[in-house]
Amino acid sequence: MKSGFIALSGLPNAGKSSLLNALLKEEIAIVSPKAETTRNAIIGVLNHEENQMIFLDTPGMHEGASTLSAFMNKEAFKQADGADIIFYLVDSKKGLNKDDEANLKILFSYERPLFLILTKIDLISKDLLIRRIAYAGEKYDFAEIIPISAKENENLEELLKTAATYFKDEVIYYPQDYKTSADQTFRTSEIIRLAILANCDKEVPHLVAVKIDSFKETAKRVYLEATIVCAKDNHKAIIIGHSGKMLQKINYASCKKLRELYQKKVFLSLFVKVEPDWFNSRHKLMDLGYFIDKND
Repeated sequence: MKSGFIALSGLPNAGKSSLLNALLKEEIAIVSPKAETTRNAIIGVLNHEENQMIFLDTPGMHEGASTLSAFMNKEAFKQADGADIIFYLVDSKKGLNKDDEANLKILFSYERPLFLILTKIDLISKDLLIRRIAYAGEKYDFAEIIPISAKENENLEELLKTAATYFKDEVIYYPQDYKTSADQTFRTSEIIRLAILANCDKEVPHLVAVKIDSFKETAKRVYLEATIVCAKDNHKAIIIGHSGKMLQKINYASCKKLRELYQKKVFLSLFVKVEPDWFNSRHKLMDLGYFIDKND
């Protein structure tokens, strides 16, 4: 039985988290049409009789001036550098662009199999897909070029079978029943953040984080308290909304998903706190669960 680490890399919104969820058949990573949704690397493990695949869902590779952006970018490249195979995902509607070119220059320097995964192929014509594949094949020396649709489960089995042929390690890194590094606390905070992403203005979600303050579980109920951290007073006003209606909406959407996670009734209390420039503070980022390297 062989195993291998596979980094899911690419620009924001390329479809990395959607692919991870589709492969594991569970909503491990939150998915949103808004960019920069994934912030921490998430491990997902897929066990077969013949192999164990360890997927590293990484933040989108992008330019950013904040400490948070720098952390996300470093996290993405660090995970790719430590993997056995790199899946570089590209939205097939957009195709390869200059930002991809800059990322690929670094990724090819790691000298490991680099797959181009063209995602969301259910949204483009076959002719355009053929042109995308031809262009990528002429411009880069990818180990494999595989078009997929996570939504339609198209070519996912082929992707897994092809990746397995590159595995060399005869070591099982995780127990057979292990599925993800995303524990319930992390997934709870991400579910709440997804509700904010889905309901608030475009500017607000990128400047918010969620911290779980208290957790209590009984046989039938889960009691949670969480703080939504934002950067500006006007963002706090938007999140709370007129007469608290937006916060109620976020709470309702969060509880709906949390009931699925815990399989119990969930009682959630949300608080909103302004922390100016939190995304540029190493101390605050660590307090919020971002694993900043102390040596940086």
